[in-house]
Amino acid sequence: MENQQTIQPLFHVLKSQQFTRPLLDELYEITNKVRRLAKTKEGLDFLRTILSDKRGMLYFVQPSTRTFLSFLNACQILGIQTSEIRDTNTSSEVKGESIYDTIRTFCSYVDVVIMRYPKAGFVEEIAQVMDQTPRPVPFINGGSGPDQHPTQALLDIYTLRQSFKDLGGLENKTIMMVGDLKRGRTVRSLTYLMKHFKGVKLIFVAPKYLQMGDDIKTFCQDVNIPFIESEDMNGLLPEADAVYMTRIQDEYDLNGESKALDYSKFHITVDNLKLLKPASIIMHPFPRRFEINIEVDKDPRAMYWRQERNGMWTRVAILAKIFNVHNKILNM
Repeated sequence: MENQQTIQPLFHVLKSQQFTRPLLDELYEITNKVRRLAKTKEGLDFLRTILSDKRGMLYFVQPSTRTFLSFLNACQILGIQTSEIRDTNTSSEVKGESIYDTIRTFCSYVDVVIMRYPKAGFVEEIAQVMDQTPRPVPFINGGSGPDQHPTQALLDIYTLRQSFKDLGGLENKTIMMVGDLKRGRTVRSLTYLMKHFKGVKLIFVAPKYLQMGDDIKTFCQDVNIPFIESEDMNGLLPEADAVYMTRIQDEYDLNGESKALDYSKFHITVDNLKLLKPASIIMHPFPRRFEINIEVDKDPRAMYWRQERNGMWTRVAILAKIFNVHNKILNM
């Protein structure tokens, strides 16, 4: 049985399943300290010295706004110099170079590679290959197809814990996940982390075609996370402590099948807010379309813009932990 007092070292960040509760607790503590330090010029100047000897590569060949920018700014906060490629047409891959040679080139120049790639499981695969080279470097999965988005899950856990810190924490809360659960890598990754919080219940709300995959439901059964599946969002909203909204991931459609779905009953409007508990929160990993009306932004339970900003601070903590400089921050 795992020693709950042992905090594992961190090298790669590839999937949610690699995180233990002690590691989550430590990252939570580091993130809080980073946020406090960043409130002053003196604190920011200190943070910029922490990893000023490191270089990072942002290889994002699938579209990204928040993940890319939050990692870029996290690197800058810690003094990491960055390079980037956001389209394979600007690299030698367009000339026929293999993806393996491209990424091994990155490893020759930088100290960490942060990747978003459309193929599920590819970041984990490439990290294992590069571990066998003379100069292995940490890889961070910034999103791998419809499969995993572990750093999003970490910032989501941080947001949930902060939101409920005066309400008994995340334990014994009911989390409703709404939308394209079948192809939503954010909700898949977040579900894996729920096993670390006692008493959490999950409600999966989606059109039948987009319900959560059997692999995740089997995982929940194996680790005794109770869950229900439904298409009735309004009927279950009063039970939710947190509502995690997602958009349709129609970039993964093969034949435009999502266009035939009536997605309107999976939207939150001002009228839906009457069904929510006063202390409930609404989250969204972005980008959003119509699933949350912009008028909902004014409600104090709308936590998604704070969630978005938490991504930058959480990713600072992740980088600090990977390079084993987190104690410098905690002891400041």
